[in-house]
Amino acid sequence: MSDRETGTADVGSSAGGRGPYVESTIIMTTVRVVAPFVLTLGLFVMFHGADSAGGGFQGGAIAGSVVLMLAFAFGIGPVRDWIHPGILLGLMVAGVLTFVGVGALTLLLGGNFLEYGVIPIYHASAYSIELIELGIGAIVVSIITGLFFAIAGGMEGPGAEPKPAEEATVTEDEA
Repeated sequence: MSDRETGTADVGSSAGGRGPYVESTIIMTTVRVVAPFVLTLGLFVMFHGADSAGGGFQGGAIAGSVVLMLAFAFGIGPVRDWIHPGILLGLMVAGVLTFVGVGALTLLLGGNFLEYGVIPIYHASAYSIELIELGIGAIVVSIITGLFFAIAGGMEGPGAEPKPAEEATVTEDEA
């Protein structure tokens, strides 16, 4: 099993020769208990951005921190395997489509981009703003999580490994 699969990395110089990930029952239990509350707080901040302090960006950052907590508690590799990159990409696309969809709807109804007053629904402004905040939150969650995995992965991926220098062969014609 590789370091990427286990979520560990060999640094060799740390105390006791252990890698940076050390399984801790206390941290794992704490994250299991705290993560649902932090996710709920992130959604609360996201949905109340129209009426009070907060919004999609702040709520998305809080909700994205749940993934980071899980990675710190259970290892980056297992969490990376659990959250497929397609999920992050789908979440990002859904957020962008939500934002653009609400704006396009207002354009189709004869208003300006994101002019909520033209939507013929009771409290259209409140519902539209909530959708926009949810879309922005989805974008922020996916970007924070994706950047975390990209930074934690280092140089992993196709073509990212530095290739060994090829030995230069000199032909008689070049000499």
